[in-house]
Amino acid sequence: MRRMKLMLVVAVVLTLLMPGSMLFAKRHNVMVFGSSGDAVRLDPADVTDGESIQRMDNIFEGLVEYQRYTTEVKPALATSWEMSKDGKEIVFKLRRGVKFHDGTPFNADAVVFSFARQYDPNHPYNQYGEWAYWGYMFYDVDRMEKIDNYTVKLVLKRPNASIMTSLAMFTVNIVSPANAKKWGEDAFRNPVGTGPFKFVEWVKDDHITLVANEDYWRERPKLDQLIFKVIPDPSARLLALEVGEVQGIEYPNPADFKRIKANKNLVLRSEPGMNVGYMAMNSGYGYKDKNKNGKRDADEPLEKTPGYHEALTKVKVRKAIQHAIDKKAIVDHIYMGTASVAKNGMPPFMLGYNDAIEDFKYDPELSKRLLREAGYPNGFEVTLYVMPVSRPYMFDPPKIGEAIQGYLGAVGIKVNFYQVDWGTYLQETEAGKHQMCLLGWSGDNGDPDNFLNVLYGPNAANIGASGNYSFYSDREAQKHLDEALLTYDVNERAKHYKIVQEMLHEDAGWVYLAHSNQSLVFNKNVRGYVLHPTTRKFFREVWID
Repeated sequence: MRRMKLMLVVAVVLTLLMPGSMLFAKRHNVMVFGSSGDAVRLDPADVTDGESIQRMDNIFEGLVEYQRYTTEVKPALATSWEMSKDGKEIVFKLRRGVKFHDGTPFNADAVVFSFARQYDPNHPYNQYGEWAYWGYMFYDVDRMEKIDNYTVKLVLKRPNASIMTSLAMFTVNIVSPANAKKWGEDAFRNPVGTGPFKFVEWVKDDHITLVANEDYWRERPKLDQLIFKVIPDPSARLLALEVGEVQGIEYPNPADFKRIKANKNLVLRSEPGMNVGYMAMNSGYGYKDKNKNGKRDADEPLEKTPGYHEALTKVKVRKAIQHAIDKKAIVDHIYMGTASVAKNGMPPFMLGYNDAIEDFKYDPELSKRLLREAGYPNGFEVTLYVMPVSRPYMFDPPKIGEAIQGYLGAVGIKVNFYQVDWGTYLQETEAGKHQMCLLGWSGDNGDPDNFLNVLYGPNAANIGASGNYSFYSDREAQKHLDEALLTYDVNERAKHYKIVQEMLHEDAGWVYLAHSNQSLVFNKNVRGYVLHPTTRKFFREVWID
């Protein structure tokens, strides 16, 4: 009997140690990642927020992708491409033998479907999305054509110097046409791509579960299961990591860095981020992109935004707000040295950064004088939208909101807070319902157009799908942004971008707060994770040691 018990114990131990064992897999090949918020949608073409993107980057893939450490482009679902001499056509050879998670084949029809549903208002699936990013980054695309089952041609309306880096963005990841037809308007809840992980379930505001794609065209991912767990509070995220409920977290509180570094079981990974955090002031007027072509046409006049506030329409008032806020104190005491003060709307290392611009200095007395000159000697009352989630450019929005509230209160401007869930927050700010809002941006492709055009371009002041949350509308600025994309001469592009930054500074619609480091914390046994400049999160090559 004793011998039988011993044999049973040995058998159980051997079972636990077998690589194929479910118990082994559950213990060693499951990654739970603590996210600050939930996804909004799981359709790569119909989102603008990082929480949705980090889930989808592990489900979907595009024709091209970024190198592991840079924004240089390499093949993915396309094996090669060739651009015409005039820069207006790109022919892609597609990878053969790739299947979507639903078993249907990846081919030219899937590529055309994934693009056309965004740019063609008559496409039967165009009705199921806002396609905001298409308007931000791909308005120069005329069409995607099928040449044969494994060859497609992208036709541009005009040359676009950033198009190849833009094609590595999530927006043009390829979706399964069969899955779209199966689910219709609910396809965003049931995502099917070609990526390393397959979607299993989405429990709203709790978790999203993915499993390894056993039929992946590349090497199977090392993780068996990848779970994104929603934990909004930074302290709660760290505690969950410390007790082993999760194996990694995003946006740690800089106040906890010393505690993290002292824990031998944790690893803090941090490097400069390609981002900007800001407060936008709604200047009152935007336009409605009726034909969804990503630009303001002659028959699309400016109209009042839902968040119109007369005081904020005045440049002197916006400059008064600029001078009232001590950005250095915010960076020193809230970001705690994990960021640098921002004076322009894009990071200093990018092409065309205008370092000659002199930032608005902190000067409350000057702020009060400007308010008097603008007709507001006693100040006014305004509402500030405060993000409910941590972001790579702003890990603690409520604290920053409180600081701004205090600074503006000191010059006579009473600030009221408005908070709502993340998905609604984005919808309402894109619709221009805010008066002022905290937001920011992590660069998608390493190109200045991805900041200056997407965030501040007049074409992006589209009420309902805006990326320009100040609703800045100077057509001359848009002309410079368009010209910068038409040339491949980097010096010429830089000249246009420097002029636009001067114009934006003079309009004063954004209080640029900080360029923050991107920081993640992992259990020491997590291997293979690489911080990407875009802050996108790829887990294909991650494993638990």
